[in-house]
Amino acid sequence: MQCGVDIYNLGVAPTPVVFRESRKYGAGIVVTSSHNPPEWNGLKMLIEGKGINQEQLDLITNEQVTNKSKIGLENNINSAYVDEAAQIIGKVSGSPKVIVDVGGGSAKNIASSLLQKIGCDVITINNDLEKSSRGSDPTSDPLDELVSKSKDVDIGFAFDLDADRLVVVKNGKKLSSDATLGLGVAKALELGCKNFVLSLDTSISIEKYIKKKGGTVFRSKVGEVNVIEKIVETQSCAGGEGSSGGFIFPDFNFCRDGILTSGLIVSLMRKDEFSDVLNLMEKYHQIREKIEVGLEYQEKILKNLFDILKEKYRNLQTLDGIKVIVDEDSWFLIRKSNTENIIRISTESNSLEDARNIHLQTKELVKQSYEQIK
Repeated sequence: MQCGVDIYNLGVAPTPVVFRESRKYGAGIVVTSSHNPPEWNGLKMLIEGKGINQEQLDLITNEQVTNKSKIGLENNINSAYVDEAAQIIGKVSGSPKVIVDVGGGSAKNIASSLLQKIGCDVITINNDLEKSSRGSDPTSDPLDELVSKSKDVDIGFAFDLDADRLVVVKNGKKLSSDATLGLGVAKALELGCKNFVLSLDTSISIEKYIKKKGGTVFRSKVGEVNVIEKIVETQSCAGGEGSSGGFIFPDFNFCRDGILTSGLIVSLMRKDEFSDVLNLMEKYHQIREKIEVGLEYQEKILKNLFDILKEKYRNLQTLDGIKVIVDEDSWFLIRKSNTENIIRISTESNSLEDARNIHLQTKELVKQSYEQIK
């Protein structure tokens, strides 16, 4: 406002709602801790409905333009998100019973309103913004209350605080975060989508399902902004990150949109594709872990690991860290963090024993490399 810019205030609103509205206004800012611990706050900056990249961030921080001739005005607005999302999803039959765990976050009212509008019978838990029976990140929390109560309904959904992440619970079982993306992809295929972008750490089972249905898969660096950029570059119809429970449907929103995804999944629930994609995904086992490594050592460790791994494996990819394709059903990924003192290891195989062995060997290799270098 000090720079002469008018502000349109949505109040407490989910991140996908702000992304959707920013398409109409040109830009947006979300103050959020997302799935992080409550002591953290951050800013998500949007231009034309997309999160900014590093180049845009540098431009914003280094070249601010002020208009001292006027002070901007603040306007309180309401979003048309629920109505617009309902048009994409359509009505569902049979009044499915759905339990929604908003985790004390911004999905309160919005998620249940959308599901009710498309024809669901909705129960909501953890609807108090001041407290919640579980942690802020549904991908890592056991979701005990939701799991227990989901046995009496058709399906359950858990959101993180800003509602871009979604976890599905079915028949008293918490599904993997990749399952959220898999179900979103299955719905997109039903809608006629052919081209998809998946982050590098997303389950191979989703890629296999897409190809089985005649689709094409492009891989991107890990991170929502990277997935979006690849979607735009390849003119893909949908995509996302399995690790974060995030499905992206760019015709509606250029972000992971847990609220829209919940409605799309409900609309798929009574069709064969719902069980088909889950049955395929259940054959694969993923392990994800972080190892504490100082920021100053991470690049050297990755270089050392690449030299070691190239002697043992033929198929190494360096798009984002080091991804090693062990065989057609097994892989592991070693990635550094640019902001934290950690290296991330992701492993997947259609054999749980193989996944564990590969992961343990990779973890030991990273630790040995760290000891040699530090």
